[in-house]
Amino acid sequence: MIKRILEKKIENRFGTGKAILLIGPRQVGKTTLFNKLLEGKEFLFLNGDDPTVRKLLSNPNLEQLRNIIGTHKIVFIDEAQRIENIGLTLKLITDQMKSVQLLVSGSSAFELNNQTQEPLTGRKWEYQLYPISWNEFESHMGFLKAEQQLELRIIYGMYPDVINNFGEEKDILKQLTDSYLYKDILSYGGIRKPEVLEKLLRALAFQIGCEVSYNELSQLLGIDKKTVAAYIDLLCQAFVIFKLPSFSRNLRNEIKTNHKIFFYDTGVRNMVIGDLTPWENRQDKGNLWENFLIAERLKNRAYNNSLAKGYFWRTVKQQEIDYIEEEAGILKGFEIKWNQNRKVKVPKKFSETYDAKVTIINRNNFRDFLKNG
Repeated sequence: MIKRILEKKIENRFGTGKAILLIGPRQVGKTTLFNKLLEGKEFLFLNGDDPTVRKLLSNPNLEQLRNIIGTHKIVFIDEAQRIENIGLTLKLITDQMKSVQLLVSGSSAFELNNQTQEPLTGRKWEYQLYPISWNEFESHMGFLKAEQQLELRIIYGMYPDVINNFGEEKDILKQLTDSYLYKDILSYGGIRKPEVLEKLLRALAFQIGCEVSYNELSQLLGIDKKTVAAYIDLLCQAFVIFKLPSFSRNLRNEIKTNHKIFFYDTGVRNMVIGDLTPWENRQDKGNLWENFLIAERLKNRAYNNSLAKGYFWRTVKQQEIDYIEEEAGILKGFEIKWNQNRKVKVPKKFSETYDAKVTIINRNNFRDFLKNG
């Protein structure tokens, strides 16, 4: 098992009197991580996929909860987003059964976030688990093996099952995209036209690293702009894609409202467009490399409780910085290029206006970017 960065952080929260929530897409290892933390401990396991469990935990009173939990001091509720009114149930346990440590996992942000935000205010530690990060992968594999697999990881992605089943990546990715991508979204998102969602996702997959126009997508798919925006928000909530906003502060000709859209996992992106072509033959190396590194940087920021915010920067005259971060008023810029020999012209306007250093990130120095930047 690949050791997860969150393992120690979550372990340190045991016994603090708050529920521990672990949220993320299906198949990233949430159940595996909690089971690892619970090795050698006695605990009650309640699976939200089980209809009986769902019925028991939907609207219980305190007495019923005491009967269900009994003398257990640790309760692990898996797939909690499947249980109606789960937030109120968790609040009741946390408030009234203070000796019980609650561990809760949810495969999608939809119901879990909506149901737990208010009831569990001040009563929870919440963590997001992503596909394996490069730092976790390299710590597990060692520098040399990780280095040898970099191109494979960009093509097939970082899901645990994909990494652990060499030679079966295609089948596992197909299963992942067929089930997890749509299961939660269609269940909870009120999607009336699944085929439109699939077309939208394909369109976004072809546009990674580019600014996305909701108007163009609306015309392409034959749906209104509001529906495009709603579907994109659902895909973000389901941890399939994330938005990178444009940075704008001083200059009149800066792009102010557009977003770029990236996939949390490049393997999922490649499977969505049905292209697992080997690295040396790919036409989209630059965009894929940019997506891979920005997604990895996002994981790194999340796991280290960083307050930095990520953006891209562009002017109407096409001056651009691939990725910038702002933290405590300080800006850093990064130009992301696969080819270390390629000459990069950094826009002077950005450096001068914001007094910001711009670093070129390439194949040779990307590890620094994924560790500290």
